[in-house]
Amino acid sequence: MLDRTDTAAATTEAWLAQFNEALAAGSEARLKPLFQSDSYWRDVLALTWTFTTLCGADEIIPAFASLARKARLTNVRIAPDRAPPRQITRAGTSAIEAIIIFETAQGRGSGIVRLIPDENGTPKAWTLLTALDEIKGHEERLGRERPRGEVYSRDFRGPNWLDLRQAAAEYADRDPDVLVVGGGQAGLTIAARLAQLGIDTLIADREERIGDNWRKRYHALTLHNQVQVNHLPYMPFPPNWPTYIPKDKLANWFEAYVEAMELNFWTSTEFLGGSYDDSDGRWTVRLKRNGAERILHPRHVVMATGVSGIPNLPDIPSLKNFKGEIIHSGRYQDGEPWRGKNAIVIGTGNSGHDIAQDLCSSGAHVTMLQRSSTLVTNIEPSAQLAYAIYNEGTLDDNDLIATSMPTPLGRKGHQLLTIQSKELDKALLDGLTAKGFRLDDGYDGTGWQYKYLIRGGGYYFNVGCSDMIVRGEIALKQFADVAEFTAGGARMTDGETIEADLIVLATGYKGQEVLVRKLFGDAVADRVGPIWGFGDGQELRNMYMRTPQAGLWFIAGSLAQCRINSKYLALQIKAIEAGLLGRPS
Repeated sequence: MLDRTDTAAATTEAWLAQFNEALAAGSEARLKPLFQSDSYWRDVLALTWTFTTLCGADEIIPAFASLARKARLTNVRIAPDRAPPRQITRAGTSAIEAIIIFETAQGRGSGIVRLIPDENGTPKAWTLLTALDEIKGHEERLGRERPRGEVYSRDFRGPNWLDLRQAAAEYADRDPDVLVVGGGQAGLTIAARLAQLGIDTLIADREERIGDNWRKRYHALTLHNQVQVNHLPYMPFPPNWPTYIPKDKLANWFEAYVEAMELNFWTSTEFLGGSYDDSDGRWTVRLKRNGAERILHPRHVVMATGVSGIPNLPDIPSLKNFKGEIIHSGRYQDGEPWRGKNAIVIGTGNSGHDIAQDLCSSGAHVTMLQRSSTLVTNIEPSAQLAYAIYNEGTLDDNDLIATSMPTPLGRKGHQLLTIQSKELDKALLDGLTAKGFRLDDGYDGTGWQYKYLIRGGGYYFNVGCSDMIVRGEIALKQFADVAEFTAGGARMTDGETIEADLIVLATGYKGQEVLVRKLFGDAVADRVGPIWGFGDGQELRNMYMRTPQAGLWFIAGSLAQCRINSKYLALQIKAIEAGLLGRPS
Protein backbone atom coordinates (compact mmCIF):
# COMPACT_ATOMS: atom_id res chain seq x y z
CA MET A 1 0.00 0.00 0.00
CA LEU A 2 1.38 3.41 -0.95
CA ASP A 3 1.98 5.91 1.87
CA ARG A 4 1.17 9.61 1.51
CA THR A 5 4.68 10.46 0.26
CA ASP A 6 4.62 7.74 -2.40
CA THR A 7 1.14 8.82 -3.51
CA ALA A 8 2.21 12.45 -3.72
CA ALA A 9 5.27 11.49 -5.78
CA ALA A 10 3.26 9.28 -8.12
CA THR A 11 0.65 11.98 -8.63
CA THR A 12 3.35 14.57 -9.35
CA GLU A 13 5.16 12.25 -11.79
CA ALA A 14 1.94 11.66 -13.71
CA TRP A 15 1.19 15.38 -13.91
CA LEU A 16 4.76 16.21 -15.01
CA ALA A 17 4.60 13.57 -17.75
CA GLN A 18 1.57 15.28 -19.25
CA PHE A 19 3.15 18.70 -18.70
CA ASN A 20 6.35 17.76 -20.55
CA GLU A 21 4.34 16.25 -23.40
CA ALA A 22 2.37 19.48 -23.74
CA LEU A 23 5.60 21.51 -23.72
CA ALA A 24 7.15 19.28 -26.39
CA ALA A 25 4.06 19.66 -28.54
CA GLY A 26 3.95 23.42 -27.96
CA SER A 27 0.23 23.00 -27.37
CA GLU A 28 -1.89 25.45 -25.41
CA ALA A 29 -4.79 23.05 -25.73
CA ARG A 30 -2.85 20.31 -23.95
CA LEU A 31 -1.55 22.68 -21.24
CA LYS A 32 -4.89 24.15 -20.27
CA PRO A 33 -6.43 20.99 -18.73
CA LEU A 34 -3.39 20.73 -16.43
CA PHE A 35 -4.19 23.98 -14.58
CA GLN A 36 -6.98 24.95 -12.22
CA SER A 37 -9.10 27.80 -13.59
CA ASP A 38 -8.04 29.96 -10.61
CA SER A 39 -4.36 28.96 -10.72
CA TYR A 40 -1.27 31.13 -10.24
CA TRP A 41 2.07 31.21 -12.03
CA ARG A 42 5.04 33.14 -10.70
CA ASP A 43 8.16 33.38 -12.84
CA VAL A 44 11.44 34.66 -11.43
CA LEU A 45 13.76 35.25 -14.42
CA ALA A 46 13.50 31.72 -15.83
CA LEU A 47 11.18 32.53 -18.73
CA THR A 48 10.62 36.29 -18.47
CA TRP A 49 13.94 37.66 -17.13
CA THR A 50 11.94 39.55 -14.52
CA PHE A 51 9.54 38.93 -11.62
CA THR A 52 6.09 38.17 -12.99
CA THR A 53 2.88 36.84 -11.47
CA LEU A 54 -0.11 35.82 -13.59
CA CYS A 55 -3.47 34.77 -12.18
CA GLY A 56 -6.04 32.44 -13.74
CA ALA A 57 -5.60 29.78 -16.41
CA ASP A 58 -7.00 32.02 -19.15
CA GLU A 59 -4.20 34.52 -18.51
CA ILE A 60 -1.48 31.99 -17.70
CA ILE A 61 -1.76 29.47 -20.54
CA PRO A 62 -1.14 31.66 -23.63
CA ALA A 63 1.67 33.58 -21.93
CA PHE A 64 3.30 30.46 -20.48
CA ALA A 65 3.08 28.51 -23.74
CA SER A 66 4.65 31.34 -25.74
CA LEU A 67 7.42 32.04 -23.23
CA ALA A 68 8.19 28.35 -22.72
CA ARG A 69 8.66 27.89 -26.48
CA LYS A 70 10.87 30.95 -26.69
CA ALA A 71 13.00 29.91 -23.70
CA ARG A 72 12.99 26.24 -24.81
CA LEU A 73 11.80 24.98 -21.44
CA THR A 74 12.51 21.24 -21.17
CA ASN A 75 13.09 18.32 -18.83
CA VAL A 76 10.82 19.43 -15.99
CA ARG A 77 11.15 16.82 -13.27
CA ILE A 78 11.01 16.23 -9.54
CA ALA A 79 14.17 17.58 -7.93
CA PRO A 80 16.41 14.84 -6.51
CA ASP A 81 18.03 15.45 -3.12
CA ARG A 82 15.33 17.97 -2.17
CA ALA A 83 12.21 17.58 -0.04
CA PRO A 84 10.06 14.90 -1.73
CA PRO A 85 6.53 15.66 -2.93
CA ARG A 86 4.21 15.86 0.06
CA GLN A 87 0.71 16.81 1.13
CA ILE A 88 0.74 20.26 2.78
CA THR A 89 -1.57 23.16 3.54
CA ARG A 90 -0.70 26.60 2.16
CA ALA A 91 -2.95 29.66 2.49
CA GLY A 92 -5.64 27.42 3.95
CA THR A 93 -5.69 25.01 0.99
CA SER A 94 -4.53 21.39 1.09
CA ALA A 95 -2.30 20.50 -1.87
CA ILE A 96 0.49 18.23 -3.06
CA GLU A 97 3.66 20.34 -3.06
CA ALA A 98 6.63 19.23 -5.17
CA ILE A 99 10.00 20.84 -5.80
CA ILE A 100 10.93 20.63 -9.47
CA ILE A 101 13.98 21.38 -11.61
CA PHE A 102 14.18 22.17 -15.33
CA GLU A 103 16.35 23.59 -18.08
CA THR A 104 16.02 26.36 -20.63
CA ALA A 105 18.28 27.29 -23.52
CA GLN A 106 20.12 29.76 -21.31
CA GLY A 107 19.89 28.37 -17.82
CA ARG A 108 18.91 25.86 -15.19
CA GLY A 109 16.16 26.45 -12.72
CA SER A 110 14.04 25.13 -9.91
CA GLY A 111 10.50 25.71 -8.83
CA ILE A 112 7.48 24.41 -7.03
CA VAL A 113 4.22 23.00 -8.33
CA ARG A 114 1.20 22.54 -6.08
CA LEU A 115 -1.54 20.20 -7.23
CA ILE A 116 -5.13 20.08 -6.04
CA PRO A 117 -7.99 17.95 -7.44
CA ASP A 118 -10.71 19.49 -9.57
CA GLU A 119 -14.39 18.64 -9.10
CA ASN A 120 -13.76 15.28 -10.82
CA GLY A 121 -10.79 14.44 -8.61
CA THR A 122 -8.20 15.09 -11.35
CA PRO A 123 -5.01 16.72 -9.95
CA LYS A 124 -4.32 20.09 -11.55
CA ALA A 125 -1.80 22.84 -10.91
CA TRP A 126 -2.95 25.38 -8.36
CA THR A 127 0.38 27.25 -8.18
CA LEU A 128 3.53 27.03 -10.26
CA LEU A 129 6.88 28.70 -9.66
CA THR A 130 9.66 28.76 -12.26
CA ALA A 131 12.85 30.40 -10.98
CA LEU A 132 16.30 30.69 -12.54
CA ASP A 133 19.16 29.21 -10.52
CA GLU A 134 22.13 29.61 -12.86
CA ILE A 135 23.10 30.73 -16.34
CA LYS A 136 24.72 28.07 -18.49
CA GLY A 137 28.39 28.80 -18.95
CA HIS A 138 28.35 31.33 -16.10
CA GLU A 139 27.85 29.16 -13.04
CA GLU A 140 28.96 30.25 -9.57
CA ARG A 141 32.54 29.35 -8.69
CA LEU A 142 31.74 26.90 -5.92
CA GLY A 143 32.89 23.45 -4.84
CA ARG A 144 35.06 21.86 -7.52
CA GLU A 145 34.74 25.05 -9.59
CA ARG A 146 36.27 27.20 -6.86
CA PRO A 147 39.32 29.36 -7.70
CA ARG A 148 42.55 27.37 -7.41
CA GLY A 149 44.72 30.26 -6.23
CA GLU A 150 47.53 29.34 -8.61
CA VAL A 151 48.25 32.98 -9.39
CA TYR A 152 49.80 33.41 -5.94
CA SER A 153 50.41 29.89 -4.63
CA ARG A 154 52.95 28.89 -7.31
CA ASP A 155 54.90 32.16 -7.68
CA PHE A 156 57.03 32.56 -4.58
CA ARG A 157 58.49 35.89 -5.70
CA GLY A 158 55.24 37.48 -6.85
CA PRO A 159 52.50 39.17 -4.81
CA ASN A 160 50.81 36.90 -2.30
CA TRP A 161 47.10 36.63 -1.55
CA LEU A 162 47.09 39.62 0.83
CA ASP A 163 48.95 41.83 -1.64
CA LEU A 164 46.41 41.01 -4.34
CA ARG A 165 43.45 41.55 -2.00
CA GLN A 166 44.68 44.97 -0.90
CA ALA A 167 45.39 46.06 -4.46
CA ALA A 168 42.01 44.84 -5.69
CA ALA A 169 40.16 46.79 -3.00
CA GLU A 170 41.85 50.09 -3.83
CA TYR A 171 40.64 50.41 -7.45
CA ALA A 172 43.70 52.51 -8.21
CA ASP A 173 43.79 51.66 -11.92
CA ARG A 174 40.30 50.39 -12.74
CA ASP A 175 36.60 50.93 -12.14
CA PRO A 176 34.32 48.36 -10.55
CA ASP A 177 31.67 46.78 -12.73
CA VAL A 178 29.17 47.34 -9.93
CA LEU A 179 29.08 49.93 -7.15
CA VAL A 180 26.92 48.92 -4.19
CA VAL A 181 25.82 51.85 -2.04
CA GLY A 182 25.29 50.65 1.54
CA GLY A 183 27.01 47.93 3.53
CA GLY A 184 24.21 46.37 5.56
CA GLN A 185 22.69 42.98 4.82
CA ALA A 186 21.39 44.18 1.44
CA GLY A 187 24.81 45.38 0.30
CA LEU A 188 26.70 42.36 1.62
CA THR A 189 24.39 39.78 0.08
CA ILE A 190 24.35 41.28 -3.41
CA ALA A 191 28.12 41.83 -3.35
CA ALA A 192 28.72 38.23 -2.25
CA ARG A 193 26.46 36.88 -5.02
CA LEU A 194 28.13 39.03 -7.67
CA ALA A 195 31.60 37.99 -6.50
CA GLN A 196 30.70 34.32 -7.03
CA LEU A 197 29.64 35.20 -10.58
CA GLY A 198 32.95 36.92 -11.32
CA ILE A 199 31.52 40.46 -11.31
CA ASP A 200 33.98 43.06 -9.96
CA THR A 201 32.01 44.75 -7.16
CA LEU A 202 32.76 47.51 -4.65
CA ILE A 203 30.67 48.32 -1.57
CA ALA A 204 30.73 51.93 -0.36
CA ASP A 205 29.38 52.73 3.10
CA ARG A 206 29.50 55.99 5.04
CA GLU A 207 30.10 54.37 8.44
CA GLU A 208 33.58 54.09 9.92
CA ARG A 209 33.46 50.35 10.46
CA ILE A 210 31.78 47.45 8.72
CA GLY A 211 28.64 46.58 10.67
CA ASP A 212 28.17 50.04 12.16
CA ASN A 213 24.75 50.32 10.55
CA TRP A 214 23.71 47.77 13.20
CA ARG A 215 26.35 48.43 15.83
CA LYS A 216 25.38 52.10 16.28
CA ARG A 217 21.69 51.43 16.79
CA TYR A 218 20.12 51.57 20.23
CA HIS A 219 21.79 49.64 23.00
CA ALA A 220 19.14 46.97 23.66
CA LEU A 221 18.38 46.01 20.05
CA THR A 222 18.15 42.38 18.98
CA LEU A 223 16.62 40.96 15.80
CA HIS A 224 12.90 40.29 16.11
CA ASN A 225 12.87 37.12 14.03
CA GLN A 226 14.73 33.95 14.82
CA VAL A 227 18.24 32.92 13.82
CA GLN A 228 17.24 30.12 11.46
CA VAL A 229 15.52 32.65 9.18
CA ASN A 230 18.43 35.08 8.98
CA HIS A 231 21.48 33.32 7.51
CA LEU A 232 23.60 35.11 4.90
CA PRO A 233 24.45 33.39 1.58
CA TYR A 234 27.32 30.87 1.63
CA MET A 235 28.06 31.32 5.37
CA PRO A 236 25.26 30.20 7.70
CA PHE A 237 25.45 31.31 11.31
CA PRO A 238 27.07 28.81 13.72
CA PRO A 239 24.60 26.34 15.24
CA ASN A 240 25.28 27.61 18.78
CA TRP A 241 24.10 31.15 18.04
CA PRO A 242 21.22 32.54 20.13
CA THR A 243 17.67 32.43 18.81
CA TYR A 244 17.47 36.23 18.71
CA ILE A 245 20.71 37.78 17.48
CA PRO A 246 22.00 40.86 19.35
CA LYS A 247 22.87 43.81 17.12
CA ASP A 248 26.56 43.87 18.05
CA LYS A 249 26.95 40.15 17.41
CA LEU A 250 25.42 40.61 13.97
CA ALA A 251 27.60 43.65 13.29
CA ASN A 252 30.76 41.71 14.13
CA TRP A 253 29.60 38.86 11.88
CA PHE A 254 29.26 41.35 9.02
CA GLU A 255 32.92 42.24 9.48
CA ALA A 256 33.93 38.59 9.46
CA TYR A 257 31.70 37.96 6.43
CA VAL A 258 33.35 40.70 4.38
CA GLU A 259 36.78 39.28 5.16
CA ALA A 260 35.83 35.65 4.59
CA MET A 261 33.96 36.34 1.34
CA GLU A 262 36.73 38.68 0.09
CA LEU A 263 34.36 41.56 -0.57
CA ASN A 264 35.79 44.92 -1.59
CA PHE A 265 34.47 47.42 0.95
CA TRP A 266 35.18 51.13 1.41
CA THR A 267 34.23 52.48 4.83
CA SER A 268 33.91 56.20 5.67
CA THR A 269 32.72 56.73 2.10
CA GLU A 270 29.74 58.90 1.22
CA PHE A 271 27.94 58.50 -2.09
CA LEU A 272 27.40 62.02 -3.40
CA GLY A 273 25.44 61.21 -6.56
CA GLY A 274 25.84 60.22 -10.17
CA SER A 275 24.75 60.61 -13.78
CA TYR A 276 24.34 57.98 -16.49
CA ASP A 277 25.85 58.11 -19.98
CA ASP A 278 23.44 56.27 -22.29
CA SER A 279 25.93 56.05 -25.14
CA ASP A 280 28.71 54.58 -22.99
CA GLY A 281 26.48 52.55 -20.68
CA ARG A 282 28.32 53.76 -17.58
CA TRP A 283 27.73 55.95 -14.58
CA THR A 284 29.88 58.83 -13.45
CA VAL A 285 29.58 58.76 -9.67
CA ARG A 286 31.13 60.96 -7.02
CA LEU A 287 32.28 59.54 -3.71
CA LYS A 288 33.86 61.23 -0.71
CA ARG A 289 36.23 58.79 0.94
CA ASN A 290 37.95 59.89 4.15
CA GLY A 291 37.34 63.48 3.11
CA ALA A 292 38.77 63.17 -0.43
CA GLU A 293 36.57 63.04 -3.52
CA ARG A 294 36.84 60.10 -5.91
CA ILE A 295 35.21 59.64 -9.31
CA LEU A 296 34.27 56.16 -10.53
CA HIS A 297 32.60 54.87 -13.70
CA PRO A 298 30.74 51.62 -12.88
CA ARG A 299 28.26 50.10 -15.30
CA HIS A 300 25.81 49.38 -12.51
CA VAL A 301 24.83 51.12 -9.26
CA VAL A 302 22.95 49.06 -6.69
CA MET A 303 21.22 51.10 -4.00
CA ALA A 304 21.35 49.01 -0.83
CA THR A 305 20.49 51.74 1.63
CA GLY A 306 17.49 49.98 3.16
CA VAL A 307 13.78 50.40 2.55
CA SER A 308 14.46 54.10 3.06
CA GLY A 309 17.44 56.16 4.03
CA ILE A 310 16.29 59.66 4.99
CA PRO A 311 14.66 60.20 8.41
CA ASN A 312 11.04 61.34 8.25
CA LEU A 313 10.79 64.48 10.38
CA PRO A 314 7.12 65.48 10.52
CA ASP A 315 6.18 69.13 10.28
CA ILE A 316 5.08 69.95 13.83
CA PRO A 317 5.12 73.77 14.00
CA SER A 318 5.06 74.06 17.79
CA LEU A 319 7.93 71.59 18.26
CA LYS A 320 10.34 74.48 17.88
CA ASN A 321 9.09 75.73 21.27
CA PHE A 322 10.62 72.75 23.04
CA LYS A 323 13.87 73.57 24.83
CA GLY A 324 14.99 70.03 25.63
CA GLU A 325 16.71 67.54 23.32
CA ILE A 326 14.98 66.28 20.17
CA ILE A 327 16.39 63.28 18.30
CA HIS A 328 15.18 60.94 15.58
CA SER A 329 14.98 57.28 16.58
CA GLY A 330 17.85 56.50 14.19
CA ARG A 331 20.18 58.49 16.46
CA TYR A 332 18.93 57.05 19.76
CA GLN A 333 21.43 54.80 21.51
CA ASP A 334 20.90 54.35 25.26
CA GLY A 335 18.44 55.29 28.00
CA GLU A 336 20.94 55.52 30.87
CA PRO A 337 21.66 59.27 30.45
CA TRP A 338 17.93 59.92 30.95
CA ARG A 339 17.53 58.11 34.29
CA GLY A 340 15.10 60.06 36.49
CA LYS A 341 14.15 62.39 33.62
CA ASN A 342 11.05 62.72 31.48
CA ALA A 343 10.80 61.54 27.90
CA ILE A 344 8.18 61.65 25.16
CA VAL A 345 8.36 59.11 22.33
CA ILE A 346 6.36 60.08 19.26
CA GLY A 347 5.43 56.97 17.28
CA THR A 348 4.29 53.45 18.14
CA GLY A 349 6.11 51.19 15.68
CA ASN A 350 8.90 48.77 16.63
CA SER A 351 11.48 51.48 17.19
CA GLY A 352 9.13 53.65 19.24
CA HIS A 353 8.17 50.79 21.53
CA ASP A 354 11.73 49.49 21.94
CA ILE A 355 13.05 52.97 22.73
CA ALA A 356 10.23 53.63 25.20
CA GLN A 357 10.94 50.31 26.92
CA ASP A 358 14.67 51.03 27.04
CA LEU A 359 14.09 54.49 28.52
CA CYS A 360 11.64 53.17 31.10
CA SER A 361 13.95 50.31 32.04
CA SER A 362 16.70 52.89 32.55
CA GLY A 363 14.58 54.81 35.03
CA ALA A 364 13.10 57.51 32.81
CA HIS A 365 9.44 58.56 33.00
CA VAL A 366 8.06 57.84 29.53
CA THR A 367 4.97 58.90 27.62
CA MET A 368 4.26 57.50 24.17
CA LEU A 369 2.28 59.60 21.70
CA GLN A 370 0.41 57.46 19.17
CA ARG A 371 0.04 59.07 15.75
CA SER A 372 -1.86 56.32 13.92
CA SER A 373 -3.27 52.88 14.59
CA THR A 374 -0.64 50.18 15.04
CA LEU A 375 -0.61 46.41 14.69
CA VAL A 376 0.69 44.70 17.83
CA THR A 377 1.59 41.02 18.12
CA ASN A 378 3.59 39.10 20.69
CA ILE A 379 7.05 38.18 19.45
CA GLU A 380 6.36 34.57 20.51
CA PRO A 381 4.63 32.66 19.24
CA SER A 382 2.51 35.00 17.13
CA ALA A 383 5.15 36.99 15.22
CA GLN A 384 7.03 33.80 14.38
CA LEU A 385 4.04 32.05 12.77
CA ALA A 386 4.99 33.52 9.39
CA TYR A 387 8.35 31.74 9.59
CA ALA A 388 7.02 28.28 10.48
CA ILE A 389 8.52 26.68 7.35
CA TYR A 390 12.03 27.63 8.54
CA ASN A 391 11.69 25.23 11.47
CA GLU A 392 11.81 22.24 9.13
CA GLY A 393 13.71 21.12 6.05
CA THR A 394 16.70 22.84 4.47
CA LEU A 395 17.29 26.55 4.06
CA ASP A 396 17.32 26.24 0.26
CA ASP A 397 13.99 24.42 0.23
CA ASN A 398 12.44 26.94 2.61
CA ASP A 399 13.67 29.90 0.58
CA LEU A 400 12.16 28.36 -2.54
CA ILE A 401 8.84 27.83 -0.77
CA ALA A 402 8.86 31.46 0.37
CA THR A 403 9.59 32.58 -3.19
CA SER A 404 6.83 30.40 -4.61
CA MET A 405 3.84 31.99 -2.92
CA PRO A 406 2.22 34.52 -5.30
CA THR A 407 1.12 37.77 -3.69
CA PRO A 408 -2.65 37.04 -3.71
CA LEU A 409 -2.12 33.76 -1.86
CA GLY A 410 0.48 35.36 0.37
CA ARG A 411 -2.13 37.89 1.43
CA LYS A 412 -4.65 35.14 2.13
CA GLY A 413 -2.10 33.17 4.14
CA HIS A 414 -1.25 36.18 6.26
CA GLN A 415 -4.93 36.94 6.82
CA LEU A 416 -5.28 33.48 8.32
CA LEU A 417 -2.15 33.95 10.44
CA THR A 418 -3.47 37.30 11.67
CA ILE A 419 -6.71 35.69 12.85
CA GLN A 420 -4.66 33.03 14.65
CA SER A 421 -2.29 35.53 16.25
CA LYS A 422 -5.14 37.78 17.45
CA GLU A 423 -6.65 34.83 19.28
CA LEU A 424 -3.29 33.97 20.84
CA ASP A 425 -2.74 37.61 21.84
CA LYS A 426 -6.31 38.37 22.94
CA ALA A 427 -5.49 39.19 26.57
CA LEU A 428 -2.74 41.60 25.58
CA LEU A 429 -4.79 43.30 22.87
CA ASP A 430 -7.76 43.70 25.21
CA GLY A 431 -5.46 45.28 27.78
CA LEU A 432 -4.06 47.74 25.23
CA THR A 433 -7.54 48.67 24.02
CA ALA A 434 -8.55 49.40 27.60
CA LYS A 435 -5.62 51.84 27.82
CA GLY A 436 -6.80 53.66 24.68
CA PHE A 437 -4.25 52.14 22.30
CA ARG A 438 -5.57 52.14 18.72
CA LEU A 439 -5.00 48.74 17.11
CA ASP A 440 -5.33 47.51 13.54
CA ASP A 441 -4.92 44.23 11.66
CA GLY A 442 -2.92 45.58 8.72
CA TYR A 443 -4.20 46.15 5.21
CA ASP A 444 -7.30 44.01 4.65
CA GLY A 445 -6.37 42.00 7.73
CA THR A 446 -3.05 40.82 6.23
CA GLY A 447 -1.06 41.49 9.40
CA TRP A 448 2.42 42.85 9.93
CA GLN A 449 4.14 41.29 6.90
CA TYR A 450 2.16 43.26 4.36
CA LYS A 451 2.38 46.43 6.44
CA TYR A 452 6.13 46.03 6.06
CA LEU A 453 5.96 45.30 2.32
CA ILE A 454 3.59 48.19 1.64
CA ARG A 455 4.83 50.94 3.95
CA GLY A 456 7.92 49.59 5.73
CA GLY A 457 6.46 49.78 9.24
CA GLY A 458 3.37 50.43 11.32
CA TYR A 459 3.59 47.40 13.62
CA TYR A 460 5.23 46.25 16.86
CA PHE A 461 6.53 42.84 17.92
CA ASN A 462 5.87 42.89 21.64
CA VAL A 463 8.94 42.07 23.71
CA GLY A 464 7.54 43.68 26.85
CA CYS A 465 6.67 47.30 26.09
CA SER A 466 2.98 46.56 25.48
CA ASP A 467 2.80 44.89 28.89
CA MET A 468 4.39 47.99 30.44
CA ILE A 469 1.69 50.13 28.79
CA VAL A 470 -1.04 47.83 30.09
CA ARG A 471 0.46 47.98 33.60
CA GLY A 472 0.67 51.77 33.43
CA GLU A 473 4.46 51.89 33.66
CA ILE A 474 4.59 53.72 30.33
CA ALA A 475 1.94 56.36 29.74
CA LEU A 476 0.03 56.49 26.46
CA LYS A 477 -1.56 59.53 24.84
CA GLN A 478 -2.88 60.23 21.36
CA PHE A 479 -0.84 62.68 19.29
CA ALA A 480 -4.10 64.19 18.01
CA ASP A 481 -4.81 65.35 21.58
CA VAL A 482 -1.64 67.48 21.75
CA ALA A 483 -2.62 71.14 21.67
CA GLU A 484 0.98 72.32 21.34
CA PHE A 485 4.53 71.60 22.39
CA THR A 486 5.95 73.97 24.97
CA ALA A 487 9.39 74.74 26.32
CA GLY A 488 9.05 71.99 28.89
CA GLY A 489 7.02 69.34 27.09
CA ALA A 490 3.53 69.01 25.59
CA ARG A 491 0.25 70.67 26.52
CA MET A 492 -2.78 68.51 25.82
CA THR A 493 -6.19 69.71 24.64
CA ASP A 494 -7.68 68.89 28.06
CA GLY A 495 -5.17 71.21 29.75
CA GLU A 496 -2.82 68.49 31.05
CA THR A 497 0.91 69.17 30.62
CA ILE A 498 3.31 66.32 29.92
CA GLU A 499 6.77 67.30 31.07
CA ALA A 500 9.76 66.25 29.00
CA ASP A 501 13.52 66.60 28.88
CA LEU A 502 13.77 64.47 25.72
CA ILE A 503 11.56 63.99 22.69
CA VAL A 504 12.29 61.01 20.42
CA LEU A 505 10.80 61.13 16.93
CA ALA A 506 10.15 57.44 16.14
CA THR A 507 8.51 58.59 12.92
CA GLY A 508 10.18 56.32 10.38
CA TYR A 509 11.94 57.19 7.14
CA LYS A 510 11.03 58.72 3.83
CA GLY A 511 10.63 56.49 0.79
CA GLN A 512 13.64 55.58 -1.35
CA GLU A 513 12.36 57.71 -4.21
CA VAL A 514 13.22 60.80 -2.11
CA LEU A 515 16.83 59.59 -1.86
CA VAL A 516 16.92 58.83 -5.60
CA ARG A 517 15.78 62.35 -6.40
CA LYS A 518 18.45 63.81 -4.13
CA LEU A 519 21.31 61.69 -5.54
CA PHE A 520 20.40 61.29 -9.21
CA GLY A 521 18.11 64.21 -10.00
CA ASP A 522 14.51 64.69 -11.04
CA ALA A 523 14.76 63.03 -14.45
CA VAL A 524 16.00 59.70 -13.03
CA ALA A 525 13.58 59.81 -10.11
CA ASP A 526 10.64 60.47 -12.43
CA ARG A 527 11.76 57.71 -14.79
CA VAL A 528 12.09 55.13 -12.00
CA GLY A 529 8.92 56.06 -10.12
CA PRO A 530 7.81 54.57 -6.79
CA ILE A 531 10.06 52.05 -5.04
CA TRP A 532 8.86 49.36 -2.60
CA GLY A 533 5.20 48.60 -2.03
CA PHE A 534 2.86 47.16 -4.63
CA GLY A 535 1.61 48.92 -7.73
CA ASP A 536 -0.87 47.52 -10.24
CA GLY A 537 1.00 44.24 -10.47
CA GLN A 538 1.66 41.56 -7.88
CA GLU A 539 5.37 42.30 -7.36
CA LEU A 540 7.28 44.85 -5.31
CA ARG A 541 7.89 47.97 -7.37
CA ASN A 542 11.43 48.36 -8.75
CA MET A 543 12.87 45.94 -6.20
CA TYR A 544 15.44 43.29 -7.16
CA MET A 545 14.67 43.77 -10.88
CA ARG A 546 15.61 46.00 -13.80
CA THR A 547 14.23 49.49 -13.32
CA PRO A 548 13.28 51.96 -16.07
CA GLN A 549 16.71 53.56 -15.49
CA ALA A 550 19.43 51.45 -17.10
CA GLY A 551 22.13 50.40 -14.66
CA LEU A 552 20.21 51.38 -11.51
CA TRP A 553 19.07 48.66 -9.12
CA PHE A 554 17.52 48.44 -5.66
CA ILE A 555 17.76 45.83 -2.92
CA ALA A 556 16.36 46.09 0.60
CA GLY A 557 14.54 44.15 3.26
CA SER A 558 15.16 41.64 6.02
CA LEU A 559 18.14 39.31 6.02
CA ALA A 560 15.93 36.59 4.52
CA GLN A 561 14.58 38.85 1.77
CA CYS A 562 18.09 39.98 0.88
CA ARG A 563 19.48 36.43 0.94
CA ILE A 564 16.74 35.19 -1.39
CA ASN A 565 16.49 38.10 -3.82
CA SER A 566 20.19 38.97 -4.06
CA LYS A 567 20.57 35.75 -6.05
CA TYR A 568 18.08 36.90 -8.67
CA LEU A 569 19.39 40.46 -8.83
CA ALA A 570 22.94 39.16 -9.35
CA LEU A 571 21.81 36.82 -12.13
CA GLN A 572 20.23 39.73 -14.01
CA ILE A 573 23.42 41.79 -13.79
CA LYS A 574 25.45 38.78 -14.92
CA ALA A 575 23.09 38.25 -17.85
CA ILE A 576 23.55 41.87 -18.93
CA GLU A 577 27.33 41.63 -18.58
CA ALA A 578 27.29 38.40 -20.62
CA GLY A 579 25.21 40.00 -23.36
CA LEU A 580 22.15 37.83 -22.71
CA LEU A 581 19.86 40.56 -21.42
CA GLY A 582 19.43 44.06 -22.80
CA ARG A 583 18.68 47.35 -21.17
CA PRO A 584 15.14 48.08 -19.96
CA SER A 585 12.82 49.35 -22.66
